[in-house]
Amino acid sequence: MQTRELSVPGAFEISPVVHGDDRGSFHEWYRADVLRTLSGTDFSLHSDSVAHAYCSLSQAGTLRGIHFAQVPPGQAKYVTCFAGAVLDVVVDLREGSPTFGQWDSVLLDDVDRRCIWVPEGLGHAFVALADGSLVSYLVSTGYDPAREHTITPFDPSIGVEWPTEDRDGRPLSYQLSDRDRDGQTLEEARAAGLLRTP
Repeated sequence: MQTRELSVPGAFEISPVVHGDDRGSFHEWYRADVLRTLSGTDFSLHSDSVAHAYCSLSQAGTLRGIHFAQVPPGQAKYVTCFAGAVLDVVVDLREGSPTFGQWDSVLLDDVDRRCIWVPEGLGHAFVALADGSLVSYLVSTGYDPAREHTITPFDPSIGVEWPTEDRDGRPLSYQLSDRDRDGQTLEEARAAGLLRTP
């Protein structure tokens, strides 16, 4: 596996070696030893195992996030895309961090099979770039609605440059849940005391 730290410190792109032949392909999409080397822990700072595994299926243009869980305990995520393609985005929500409010992205797809490590304290979002995009998450803590929050993906203070075309060059029409459409701004989340101070 090859790894690269994103411009948001602590978040990593993980690129597996994909072995392919006429039958299809095979690759390792998660290795505890690689993650331990990157993050200094087996899965998260607060858990030594995967707490839950989630899967989402999205049509092109589906935009999910920017989601985050209050710290502590927060929620670390290891994310990949088994089918289709998504632009996966992380946002630094650690108040006091030198990169607070900055974002970076990784293309997760069924070609390069990349994964992304999202530690506690970061926001996470993605937009599907193909119909039938199948995204899988391993997470360090289960869903807790009292501690889970959303920042609007269109907050101008963050300025995520969302793609306007799918992976085949067709125009994207964004589809959001009510929760994501009505998300608060970064400043509102900060003022409410929801963000982690490193």
